[in-house]
Amino acid sequence: MTIKERYSYVLAYFQQQAPNAETELLYDNPFQLLVAVVLSAQCTDKRVNLTTPALFERFPDAAALSKASVEEVFTLIKSISYPNNKAKHLVGLGKMLVEEFGGEVPMTVEELVKLPGVGRKTANVITSVVDAQPNMAVDTHVFRVSARLGLTQHAKTPLAAEKQLIRHLPKDLVHIAHHWLILHGRYVCTARSPQCISCGLKEVCKFYKKQPANQPTKTTQGK
Repeated sequence: MTIKERYSYVLAYFQQQAPNAETELLYDNPFQLLVAVVLSAQCTDKRVNLTTPALFERFPDAAALSKASVEEVFTLIKSISYPNNKAKHLVGLGKMLVEEFGGEVPMTVEELVKLPGVGRKTANVITSVVDAQPNMAVDTHVFRVSARLGLTQHAKTPLAAEKQLIRHLPKDLVHIAHHWLILHGRYVCTARSPQCISCGLKEVCKFYKKQPANQPTKTTQGK
């Protein structure tokens, strides 16, 4: 199977199974999504969604967040992983949005990564989810699933995986392919005990075919 055929097979499967895949983070506008994605680093979306309602009620926009104290924000997000650092990032983020971007969330990766707590992955999420830009955020799920399926080859870093995925994915599907891979990794192709038997992609999955139970049985010649 060529790499082009592999991508075609995988994309056709996801288009049929999850045509409307989207982020599981709850948000009403780009500002809320940005805050939620910053909070989601090394934390589950479920936990973030339980935390953000009170945070957004207290700080509904960048202007309000820019005037917050780190202590105030910490109190509202203390159930999130790394609350000290994230509280500092959010307050700094609010101030920079107001001072440099007129209180609005910029829509380029280059501008977004200037914000405290925002790296390339977060910037790619924001631009792809809000603006459907062809940017691929590679988190642990995307990195694992794309490697197991053979969509990436010998990619040692998220950036290397991102470049390979962008090279082969149709431009108009990049933004939703991000969600396909994340959700598949979250619920089917898990890091531990992946649900290979029930997976609709096992026929083309390099990881599945490498498992001992799926290796061809050697027969003894002459028998």
